[in-house]
Amino acid sequence: MFSDLARVGKYLGQAARLMVGVPDYDAYVQHMRLTHPEQPVMSYEEFFRERQEARYGGADGRPGRCC
Repeated sequence: MFSDLARVGKYLGQAARLMVGVPDYDAYVQHMRLTHPEQPVMSYEEFFRERQEARYGGADGRPGRCC
């Protein structure tokens, strides 16, 4: 029962973070390790900064570009 509650809590937390625009670092790390094992994985701080710039724009105020 506690494992089910923990799983529900994890998914609710993930959904809440996505609703307010906080990216999921764990999903990013898993994706990078499975899909791009030759590329380095950003630290949490680098990842968070990159996601903020992509969403809200860089130093010049313009939205970041994909790729």
